[in-house]
Amino acid sequence: MSTAPRIDIDPAAFWQDPYPTLARFRKEAPIVAVPQLGSTLLCSRDDIFVSEKQIDVFSSHQPQGLMNRLMGHNMMRKDGDAHMNERKAIFPAISPKTVKSHWTAQFKAHADRIIEALEAKPSVDFVQAFALPFSAECLKTITGLTNMRFEDMNAWSQGMIDGIANYAGDPAVEARCHAATSGIDATIDDMAPVLAKKPDLSLLGVMLQSDMPMESVRANIKLAISGGQNEPRDAIAGTVWALLTHPEQLALVQGGAVPWLQAFEEYARWISPIGMSPRRIAKPWRIREVAFEPEERVFLMFGSANRDEKHFANAEIFDISRDASKSIAFGAGPHFCAGAWASRAMVADVALPAIFARLNNLRLVDPPRIGGWAFRGLLDLSVTWDG
Repeated sequence: MSTAPRIDIDPAAFWQDPYPTLARFRKEAPIVAVPQLGSTLLCSRDDIFVSEKQIDVFSSHQPQGLMNRLMGHNMMRKDGDAHMNERKAIFPAISPKTVKSHWTAQFKAHADRIIEALEAKPSVDFVQAFALPFSAECLKTITGLTNMRFEDMNAWSQGMIDGIANYAGDPAVEARCHAATSGIDATIDDMAPVLAKKPDLSLLGVMLQSDMPMESVRANIKLAISGGQNEPRDAIAGTVWALLTHPEQLALVQGGAVPWLQAFEEYARWISPIGMSPRRIAKPWRIREVAFEPEERVFLMFGSANRDEKHFANAEIFDISRDASKSIAFGAGPHFCAGAWASRAMVADVALPAIFARLNNLRLVDPPRIGGWAFRGLLDLSVTWDG
């Protein structure tokens, strides 16, 4: 690792709540080597904002990385022209124009159908009953893999997420990841002939119409599933919880004083669903007194950046009235999340307004469980409402 100060962590406690440790790092060692994670962490917003753009140093190309090995070489693990060429190929499927004109109406149909099935129930785990199936049904639509069950979409996404964060090398976790990628490959094999004959605006549809090699098509579909399921799922459940526990802020949104998008953006700052992105050091480098050597691994800690005291006053507080424009929940450089517009439409334009409009007097039953640091979200959300 780098010459950064070494600080040990308790991995279990860090998974339960990374924020106290990250606050300590920002104060004592904003660039810190953590032996338990086998990596150097960049924890300040300014260091991450600058470094993420320096792809000649902080490279996304990681031939020996877990994502490449387990999911294939996707555009997230490429830099420069190799990255941009694949990003341009998928853009017609997830552009702001396509999201607005083509996908949002389908997102709304999914939300209406799921909420209608919920309305007669006295109480539910909202993660399982709405956030999970809604995110998965929308992702089935966008990817073009409409032949899978939403339960499979969620399970396979989680299997890959666990696999690419399996820095401890647990063989059972790796086996589940392999099972997930095999399931996705089989689903692609079923749909590819259909979409080749009748192209559409789905990710699989537009990639099949490009000159992208099939192994890259497969890898990029897996990439879309690995991040495209958990981020909207966790953001929906988390923003609902945050608003229910801050009723004065919910009133601002429902009264039109603050847009739903602002509530979503503040939640994604406050508890970043994607809290970390790894990089490989491509050449000798130095940030202030810290020296980096080629081939070492660095984690860009988005979750820490979004609570950086230099940019966010009272950063540990959920406050939809704050200016969250300095948040880098979707990234900051050339790898800015390609699905950001779809995610904003799913969560802010469709899910949140529908939930609070149709589930009368929605309220918590029990406090939720929350976990994760590389990916963080609610594990459950027990709620009820007036039928």
